[in-house]
Amino acid sequence: MEASELRAKSVTELNEELMSLLKEQFNLRMQSSTGQLAQTHQFKRVRREIARIKTIIGEQSKSSETNTNKADS
Repeated sequence: MEASELRAKSVTELNEELMSLLKEQFNLRMQSSTGQLAQTHQFKRVRREIARIKTIIGEQSKSSETNTNKADS
């Protein structure tokens, strides 16, 4: 999923997507340890998507804090 698509989502939607990806990452690890994983490139894809979502969640929380601080001033 592209960053522009992720930025359009709310924080709760991003957290749901993050949990889904973490579960997928766990399943990939289990498949790898049992020797059933044929497509090892999936590790890289999932890891990068997790990082992308965490980055956008951080950006959104930081911007909401900034907006709150400006409103208080």
